[in-house]
Amino acid sequence: MRSALIGVLGHVDHGKSALVRALTGTETDRLAEERARGISIVLGFACLALPDGTELDLVDVPGHERFIRAMVAGATAMRAALLCVDAVEGVRPQSVEHAEIAALLGVRRGVLAVTRADRATAEQAAQAAEAARDLLRRLGLGDWPVIVTSAVTGQGLGELAAALGTLAGPAPPDEAGAAWLPLDRAFSLPGAGTVVTGALRRGWLAPGMEIEILPQGRRALVRGLQSHGRALPAAAPGRRVAVALRGVGREAVTPGDALAAPGLLLPSARLDVQVTLLASAPGPVPRGQPMRLLIGTAETGARLHLLDRDRLAPGESGVAQLRLDAPVAAPVREPFVLRLASPARTIGGGVVLDAAPPRRRVQDAALLQAMAATGPQGAAALRLRAAGPAGLPAEALARIAGLPSAALPARLEMLHGVRLAAGPVLHREECTRAEAVLLAAVEAAQRRDPTGPGPGLGVLRSALPAGLPLEGLAARLVTAGTLELTGGRLRRRGLDVAALLSEADRALLAEVERAFRAAMLAPPDAEAVVGGCRRRATALRHLLRTGVLVRAPDAVQKREVVFHRDALAAARRAIRTHFGTRPDGFLAGECGRLLGISRRFSIPLLEHLDAERFTRRQGDRRIVAEPGAAPRL
Repeated sequence: MRSALIGVLGHVDHGKSALVRALTGTETDRLAEERARGISIVLGFACLALPDGTELDLVDVPGHERFIRAMVAGATAMRAALLCVDAVEGVRPQSVEHAEIAALLGVRRGVLAVTRADRATAEQAAQAAEAARDLLRRLGLGDWPVIVTSAVTGQGLGELAAALGTLAGPAPPDEAGAAWLPLDRAFSLPGAGTVVTGALRRGWLAPGMEIEILPQGRRALVRGLQSHGRALPAAAPGRRVAVALRGVGREAVTPGDALAAPGLLLPSARLDVQVTLLASAPGPVPRGQPMRLLIGTAETGARLHLLDRDRLAPGESGVAQLRLDAPVAAPVREPFVLRLASPARTIGGGVVLDAAPPRRRVQDAALLQAMAATGPQGAAALRLRAAGPAGLPAEALARIAGLPSAALPARLEMLHGVRLAAGPVLHREECTRAEAVLLAAVEAAQRRDPTGPGPGLGVLRSALPAGLPLEGLAARLVTAGTLELTGGRLRRRGLDVAALLSEADRALLAEVERAFRAAMLAPPDAEAVVGGCRRRATALRHLLRTGVLVRAPDAVQKREVVFHRDALAAARRAIRTHFGTRPDGFLAGECGRLLGISRRFSIPLLEHLDAERFTRRQGDRRIVAEPGAAPRL
């Protein structure tokens, strides 16, 4: 089904509601006060169903300047506009302000209706149409079809409906993904409970889905969906929808809140923005100017902290950070409107670049300018690079890219990102640099102490730049095989440690090794060889770590024997030669007699050979493994 959400704009008492009623049969002025005064105060809604199956959601927005907040709440969701101008009065102040707001919100398609033609001459209607065309051209909105209408006589209604039908189409690609629904109404209904309404801006909703109510962060379930009184199995973006909620009371939800997929958005009291001042603004706006921010259906106070200039002149655009009186939760590239509080008037607007940024300084202007010049995913890549070696949490990067968190892994390559295990995402170039810094630090530590076990994370952290995600980088390099991790210590794989040793180190290693090689299968006690000398203990650990010496635990005596690897190789050869062909295996005593060693050494030796699967124990006997069987090292 083709559809569109169309904002019905115009000055107060220019016949918007009457025109919608004539097109749809729906009375959008639902409040008694509205009907008594003949003006719209809150948003009104109607559905225009066309013969080809197209359905248009018409949002009748208040025209009086006192109700601009309600107007913006309806206008921010529109994809196109129906601008109504009275045939007699022509363009009036709210005609201009509504058209300016449409331009600020990025609306470029629409229809111009000259209303109440039954009260005007043809010349008056033509003058009103020309004035409205000039307004649209000045604002860069282009040439919209112009249709002269009368809700009383029916003049132009068929032509107007057909013209509005050309505005319908499928949801734009950037409205796909996780759901976001700013709320303009909240109430309770018997049998339905808490019900909220709004225009579904992005993503899809379906009964049973969990949603988050923002900015409070409460969770609820979608109980049911309706659109214009009809139950829906699912709601598509770009349509008006009523959502019945389970799990929250009416008091927990207010207009200005929003429904979103859990984790999609983060409430923030700061927004990075690109901002444009209307050419009709009364004068320049200085840095720090207090404003009223209207975004989605929310409104709050804000200060405009310009980053690339001291003041913004009428008609100019710049980058800034909005610092808010109350947190809002909005997606990136969401349009907004800025108004002066006194005198109350719209003076500008723009789009959100980062919805939960750090506090910005003037030096950050170039980053925001670059982000504004590209799309959300390009902006996310720029923001990731600017984050440096600390990177960004994956959820934050997804928000800046305008993606649900679940979609981020598939887009990391496009964003030039590298996800560290249980850690942040780094820009690929920053990750490469950070890895080089970590490898250099590990190698430097090994050069200072070649026979040592390598530096621990604590030592490395004090030597590396603050904020570097050390654990994630180390895990990545260990997985890649560039580093080795043993007992919490890191070593550079493939580093020729022998080349780093001093002559004194080499002599000490050779002395300790000789003590075990000379004794072969009856080696000395390791503690006796060390003799309480720290350097000899370090040399012993190095020989064990490099496999020159091998520990053989004795589980019965709760001790361990240290063999030289050459002694183990000689024992394997002798055992295979003498016992390898015996199907019934051999006893420990027979092995001891063969090798000329006591049980003190033969039992630890055989337990070690069992552990590496050279032998297999069967009761009191052992069987030699088939030649070529892989040992467990």
